[in-house]
Amino acid sequence: MPKKKVNTHWDALARELRSLIPQLNDEGLAFLVEQARVHLYNMQVDELNKSADAVNVASARSKSISGKPARSVSKGDNFRIDGTESGSSYYLHYKNDDAMFSRFEMIRLVKIVNAPGTDMEIRERLYNWFDRERRDIFAVLPISGKADTRLRTLAQMIRENFRLRK
Repeated sequence: MPKKKVNTHWDALARELRSLIPQLNDEGLAFLVEQARVHLYNMQVDELNKSADAVNVASARSKSISGKPARSVSKGDNFRIDGTESGSSYYLHYKNDDAMFSRFEMIRLVKIVNAPGTDMEIRERLYNWFDRERRDIFAVLPISGKADTRLRTLAQMIRENFRLRK
C-alpha cells in the first residue's frame, strides 16, 4: 500500500482549530465559518483568474491610440466581435444588435468551439451553453435551433480568431 503524503503543517493547524472550537460561543464559531467560506470563495476566484490568464488575448490587449476597440473580427456583413482595450469584455454584433460577454464567458466560448467534436456537436454545445447561461443571446442572434448555420459561423469566427494559451 503506497504511503500517503503527510502535510504536518496542515495537520497541526487542523488539530489546533479543533481544540479551540469547544471554547468558542455561537457567534465566534459562526464568524470562523463565514471566514472559511470567504477564503474558499477567494480560492475559487484565484483559480478562475489563472484560467483567464490561459486565454491568448495578446492582440486584444494591444493599445489603440484612437480609442477604438483593441480587437475587432468579423465574418461577412452580419457578424462582428469587438474586444475592449483591457480585454475584459467583448461585444458580439449581429446585424444591428449586440450582446456583451465578459472575458470569462469568452474563455468558455473559446473552449467550447475548440473542444473535439463534429461540427454538429460543437454547434449543439454552443447552443446548450447559450440556453443555459445566456438566454439573452437569442434576442440578438435569432438562432432557430442547434442546427442553425449561424452557430457554425459564430463557432468558426471564434475558433479562427481566439486561441487558448498552452
